[in-house]
Order: sequence, then structure tokens, then C-alpha cells
Amino acid sequence: MIVVEQTGPLALITDKGRPGLAHLGVSASGAADLTAYELGNRLIGNAPRAAAVEITAGGFQISVDALTWVAVTGAPTQVRVNSTPTASHTPIVLGAGDTLRVNAPPLGLRNYLCVRGGLRCPRTLGSRSTDTLSGLGPAPLRAGDRLQVGVPTKDMPGIDLVAPNQPRKELEVDPGPRRDWFTEQAWRRLIGTAWSVTNDCDRVGVRLSGARLPRAVEGELPSEGLVRGAIQVPASGQPLIFLADHPVTGGYPVIAVLTRRDADHAGQLRPGDEVRFRARHHR
Repeated sequence: MIVVEQTGPLALITDKGRPGLAHLGVSASGAADLTAYELGNRLIGNAPRAAAVEITAGGFQISVDALTWVAVTGAPTQVRVNSTPTASHTPIVLGAGDTLRVNAPPLGLRNYLCVRGGLRCPRTLGSRSTDTLSGLGPAPLRAGDRLQVGVPTKDMPGIDLVAPNQPRKELEVDPGPRRDWFTEQAWRRLIGTAWSVTNDCDRVGVRLSGARLPRAVEGELPSEGLVRGAIQVPASGQPLIFLADHPVTGGYPVIAVLTRRDADHAGQLRPGDEVRFRARHHR
């Protein structure tokens, strides 16, 4: 059993989400940084979809009542066991009565606490993920919550330490389905200038501020499907990157779409960051 002692600004149960339900109006949700989540589970020999905790901006602390293996991944950060500093991105063993604290990362935004055996809680539409837009899944964690741990099904992999994935601020894009709704100047501005992450930044999306992106086609666009990593441009001309809890449809044109890996990096952006885009060159 794990007891949540502090949650920080936001701590959620997450897994790989509930893909394939967009036709029902249900977003995939899941971890905002899937690469970091998957790495944490691999470090301690968990099944690929084992539920974990997504921690936003640190300040998260737990205690355990029995021997428990855990791993903390995501943005490079300081982890403390009983006030003693220890490394992230490595298997950590906790004994009965031990506490573990995840501090706020100096770069990036989100960390993942993976527990050997995974966390046990009810599934909603096949997933244990909290979707902050629709409200599906478990409620955000609170101090005093008690989390049940599952039974491991795989051997420990024997990995001592992996290098943290440094949050990247230059993100790779492909042209979006409505690239032709924008002028050449807009495309050059998108990939040739720096953008600032505004305070309007959560698991749904990241709103950017910078040069206005002029459109070549005026008028309304009927709502159409959205994917994680889509860069939509509303009437303000300021781009918006959609993340894990994005709506399944949108009525503004999508000028570009992030690659899968760089959609994970977008999940580590925080207010005040400066971000740039570059076009992927297909071979």
C-alpha cells in the first residue's frame, strides 16, 4: 500500500490512455510524456500499460508500508528517500515506513512515478488514466489517498541507470491537413521564429505567443478530427499545441502536427519557455 502525503500542484493516475474511441467523442488521454512513462515501467519490469502517477511541477511525496520498488522518470529532477538525495531514472527500493519525495524539476514540467506491479484502480473504458477535459477516470490525487499496488508479472530487467531525456525546446513538425489555409509567410514564421509558452498551459494544450500567422483562406472551417500534437491556429493567429487531453474535434485549421516523440517534449513545456519548430525532411 502507498499513502499519498503531498501531491504538489497536480498528481494524476495515468497509463497509455484509451485510444480508438474518438468516434464516441472520447479523447485518448494517457500520459502527457508517453516516452517517460514507458521508460519508468521498463526500469522496474512492469507491463507496458501499468498505471503510474503523473506529477506536475514536483512537490509530490509518498510513504509505503512494505518493500516496494519504484522509478521516477520524466524531467530531470531531485528525488529524496527519507530526506536523503537519490537519483531519478533508476530503480529505487523503499522499505516499510520509507518516504519518497519528488522535487520540482529545474527544466521541464512532468515526472512519472512508476511502481513495480503497477497501481490498482478501476478502469474506465479500458484505461486508468485521468482525463482532465472530460472528467473520465480517477479523481486527481489528494493527500491521504491510499493506492493499492498490483502483483508483478515480469522479472526485474537488471538495469541500473538510464540517462534522463532532457526536455527539448526545438520541436519537429510535419505539415498539417490545413497547411494550404495559410500563406507561405505564415509557414516561414511558424518554423523560423521563437514562440513563448503562455500561462494557458495544461494537459489539454499549450497556447503560444508570437508573430501572427496570416491565413490564405478566410471563412469558417467545419469541425474536424484532432490528434495529439496538432498545432491549431485560432482567429488570433497564435498557435495552440494540443496535448493528451485534447478535444476530439476542432473548428480552427491545423497548420502542422508534431512528431510523436516531440509531442512528448511538448508535454514538458511550461509557462515562460521559448520554443521553436523545424520542418521534418522526408527521405
